[in-house]
Amino acid sequence: MAQPASASAAPAWRQFPFFDVVPVKDIHDLASPPEVFQKTPEISTITPSSAGLIVADIHGSVYLINRDFEIAKSWVAHTGGRVTHMAERKGILVTLGEEDTARHPFLKVWDLQVFDKKTGAPLLLRSAKVQSGNRPHPVSVMALSASLSYLAIGLGDGTVILYRHLDQSIYSTSGSLNTLPKPRIIHESPTEPITGLGFREPTEDSPNVYLFIVTTNRVLCYQASGKGSGGTPTVVDEIGAGLGCATMDWKAREVVVARDEALYLCGTDSRGSCYAYEGPKSSIYTHRNYIVIVSPPFTPSASAASATVRNFVAKNNAPTGSDITKLTVFDPENQYVAHSGTFTEGVREVFSAWGKLYVLSNDGKLLCLEEKPTSAKLEMLYRKGLYTLALNIAETQKLDESHIADIHKQYGDQLYAKGDYDNAMQQYIQTIRHVQPSYVIRKFLDAQRIHNLVTYLQELHSLGLANADHTTLLLNTYTKLKDVGRLDSFIKRESLRTSADGDKDELPFDLDTAIRVCRQAGYFEHASYLAKKYERHEDYLRIQIEDAGNYKDALKYLRRLGAEAAESNLARYGRAMLENLPEETTDLLIDICTSLAPLSVDADESDSAAPVKQPSGGPSYLSYLALNRASVASAPSASESTPPSGTQANGSKAPDTPSRQHSIHDTTPPPSTPTTAHPSKARLASVKRPSPRLYFAHFVDHPHHFVRFLESVARKRWGQTLENASEPQPVEADPNADEQAERRDQAAVWNTLFELYLSQPQGTDSGADSNSKALAVLQNTRLPYDPTHALILCSTRGFTPGLVLLWERMGMQEDVVRFFMDRHQDGDTDASAEVVRRLDQYGPARPQLYPLVLRFLTSTPALLTKHREDVRRVLGVIDEQKIMPPVSVVQLLSRNSVASVGLVKEWLMARIKSAREEVETDQKLISSYRADTEAKLQQVQELSDPDRPRVFHVTQCSACQGGLDLPAVHFMCNHSYHQRRVAARYHPPLCLPQNETECPNCAREHGIIREIRRNNERLADQHDLFLSEVREGGFDALATGFSRGILSLSRVDDVTV
Repeated sequence: MAQPASASAAPAWRQFPFFDVVPVKDIHDLASPPEVFQKTPEISTITPSSAGLIVADIHGSVYLINRDFEIAKSWVAHTGGRVTHMAERKGILVTLGEEDTARHPFLKVWDLQVFDKKTGAPLLLRSAKVQSGNRPHPVSVMALSASLSYLAIGLGDGTVILYRHLDQSIYSTSGSLNTLPKPRIIHESPTEPITGLGFREPTEDSPNVYLFIVTTNRVLCYQASGKGSGGTPTVVDEIGAGLGCATMDWKAREVVVARDEALYLCGTDSRGSCYAYEGPKSSIYTHRNYIVIVSPPFTPSASAASATVRNFVAKNNAPTGSDITKLTVFDPENQYVAHSGTFTEGVREVFSAWGKLYVLSNDGKLLCLEEKPTSAKLEMLYRKGLYTLALNIAETQKLDESHIADIHKQYGDQLYAKGDYDNAMQQYIQTIRHVQPSYVIRKFLDAQRIHNLVTYLQELHSLGLANADHTTLLLNTYTKLKDVGRLDSFIKRESLRTSADGDKDELPFDLDTAIRVCRQAGYFEHASYLAKKYERHEDYLRIQIEDAGNYKDALKYLRRLGAEAAESNLARYGRAMLENLPEETTDLLIDICTSLAPLSVDADESDSAAPVKQPSGGPSYLSYLALNRASVASAPSASESTPPSGTQANGSKAPDTPSRQHSIHDTTPPPSTPTTAHPSKARLASVKRPSPRLYFAHFVDHPHHFVRFLESVARKRWGQTLENASEPQPVEADPNADEQAERRDQAAVWNTLFELYLSQPQGTDSGADSNSKALAVLQNTRLPYDPTHALILCSTRGFTPGLVLLWERMGMQEDVVRFFMDRHQDGDTDASAEVVRRLDQYGPARPQLYPLVLRFLTSTPALLTKHREDVRRVLGVIDEQKIMPPVSVVQLLSRNSVASVGLVKEWLMARIKSAREEVETDQKLISSYRADTEAKLQQVQELSDPDRPRVFHVTQCSACQGGLDLPAVHFMCNHSYHQRRVAARYHPPLCLPQNETECPNCAREHGIIREIRRNNERLADQHDLFLSEVREGGFDALATGFSRGILSLSRVDDVTV
């Protein structure tokens, strides 16, 4: 059929051969198309599915096709009729067809995952008629939602039937085969047949399900789920479409309506995008992001506007009047034609399966349109210089950022080669994060395009990807160009990005590098501005101290920082500050370590000039601390400092130097330093006080200030003084204090203070006062110093009062006595009297001191002559308390010829007499035990002699205490019992149980003895336990072992055998 010239006009879009046409052949006969398509006129509908391609014919049969286009399964779905529509979701196939047994169409639901082994047909879940009124109407379109919840059927009379909760019905086992949800008529338009249906699936932005209804004149939208569902469909557009000219887009968000003049995309509220594409259209399909347009047959002409048609006429000598069908693959997002082809036999069906596009012609030929790889498509665009389109395609194909950046790079290279440096730089900026910055920087350094280079470097900084070298290059560019305005703008620019936690803005450049470059270039105001604005207190103080030497301003700045921020900065510059302002710096350190309120600045502080003192050499103390005695100011290094919790104020301006370059202050006002509330205003929140140990090392050459610092901290922070020995002075409690850390700080303060007291030179008034303070520290039991550390200090410094006091507190009285003994050996004549005095003081509690002192007093004739009475008194105590045996005393005194026998004659005679009396008593006990043993052995012998008769004279029963009469039982232990049962008034009625061979009265006692012996035998095998008892008890444990029979000779013989 001939068409007007306008009907065959091609769109004015670019065309590209992005698809390759490949014929699909039968796997068994490569000269023919697949078997299932050899009878194409009989094919009624084709639909792709998750199980494979599904083909239905006019005879009611359905074929399941695999990837090789072989028939995997086939069955008769509608007997005596034809299959008109099919839809598949989640392995569930819904077919609509006609059957000879009914006037109305049949709806059948199949489970493609379960097949009958005999018939080969899938499991039939539901089968029911589709009826709307009494008169049957043909089904024009059908739509199935992705979740199987909704099924919509459009009829030729303009009626739309909707099945709700279809998934619940087909998965339910309680219903019959023909049980389906009750259909609901949601739309009726007798004059407008239904030409298209499609479900808009829920998304995060719109969780409801909508149904698009396309008629010949209108496009409507029906809300199927959610709040407000079930109403009347709303008109979206007043333009409809013919049958087959409406389909859902590839994202299932909008419905595509094809008209002769254009393609329209309609949403749930209104019509959206419109793409002009003139010419009649018989059907449209979607394949990925493409729209496939099939035109009705028309007569080709050499003068046609479409290049595809002209090429067809030029290459084919078709007879005049023969029609062709044109197929166009259109990308609506990027507005280009990816493929355009003609078919002389017409197009029967177009379907998308297995990621490819297939076209079935009316003569049964199946063609596969294989999309070229994205890299090949991009190469085509590169050759034509269409980089913008290449970028659009890359975004549509969801390429990763590295591939997109590569397109920008090639685009930038092309513009750079043309000399379009500005636009080239815009493309290179898009390559940040994927192309090395050195690649771009080198290009623009060579081209002397410094202003473009500045743009690139600024973008690097704004994205937070610049390193120190980039910052250096940018700032050096500013300084070399003398562009102080841009330098000022760059330094004062705010952050353009936020950190990952979203709480704090990050800087767009490397701050350390910026400060360093500004200082090196002589822009000290810019450097101080950056340091102060971004709270780089260490750098600001370095500028003030090292560049300007303004210690007063640095000290005021430290006060304004507050305790937390000043803590880390004083750790670096505290020693330099003490060298120049010792008094003021000491006061600041005291305030930082003791004050819970924010630090305040005195009004007249800036007016008072403090004298600068030279460092004085002093002794090296704090030996237990590792001190860095190197000058802080002589070795500066950039480091991060803790952001302050206090306030800030303006710093003082450093004086200009001859080497300083002209900066922003020569042409524009100086950059204002950001300030906050005045620091003298107190805050309600308490300040966390740092540990005073942080600042010990700064006072190495300032012992007097160190003492004042430590005493003030102990008094103001913990209320501890030398004078107050009962209770500490009341101080304000710190709610943020860590008790363990506070105790460690207290010990460190008092240990150091004690060492400082002992470090004062002796022989002066200050030295005597310091010794008295040191002794007061030791005498005050409430001060938390370390006794061991104090003991070491007293020993190394020769502080005898403190040494003796600490030994006494630590229970080391023997060390005290030995100390004075050593003093006597060193020539101290009064030391021996001190030894005796200490013995009288410590002896009652520690008797072991008496032998030690006795040995000392009898070591030399001079000592014995001087302390003869003391020796007798010591011997008396030893004898009275039995501290030493006489033999040991004799051995001790006989070790030398100092002590004579006359000295201990009376004492020895008394001890010998007492020993003899003890021996006599032991001999009597031994004789008594031997006599008892012989009597027992004699009794045992008599009892064990069978020939020796024994006469029993017992007349009373040992059980019932009654008179003993016959029959009676006598035991060798002299107990007798009735053998018969006596009267019930006696207890027990039976005096001796029958068959009893052991005396009841002695059985319990003998049982206890046997149990003791068994336990002793068991313990005899536990050697580890016996050895541990011997280690603890010595000879007593051995004697106990002999008494228990553990070490008896019989046991030894048994073991040896």
